[in-house]
Amino acid sequence: MAEPLWWLTKDGDKDCLELYERHYSAYKYADGRKRTQFVGPGEKVVLRTANADALFAWRKFIDDSGQQGINCAVFRNEGIHQSSELIRQADKIADCLWPDSRHYTYVNAQAIRSTNPGFCFLQAGWKRCGMTKGGLLILERPAV
Repeated sequence: MAEPLWWLTKDGDKDCLELYERHYSAYKYADGRKRTQFVGPGEKVVLRTANADALFAWRKFIDDSGQQGINCAVFRNEGIHQSSELIRQADKIADCLWPDSRHYTYVNAQAIRSTNPGFCFLQAGWKRCGMTKGGLLILERPAV
């Protein structure tokens, strides 16, 4: 079994906020105000590595798109750990907190450099399951 890589933290963790701000999906306020949190409303769990070089946030909320389950609100890895291993470990944490729940995320293929959008999630056992009306790729890991 791999060494646990994630530490629990909170929405608003300053190191994680910096990682979030470098993520392609980081929301920028039109009025220029500084954010103090980054996950959004709902039930949430924020994970970080010991060196704060990776961030993963789970969020359970009523998704306007109709998706059901636990949402990976943000994942960013700037560290040495393989992204797919970080995702697998984050999945295990979510499985403990929300048993029998589907995991899903959105990927904006136009906003990333990869020729295989979501590859790290696919390597972690996730599958492509469609597109949103706005053109985002939907990836999922069905409930186990």
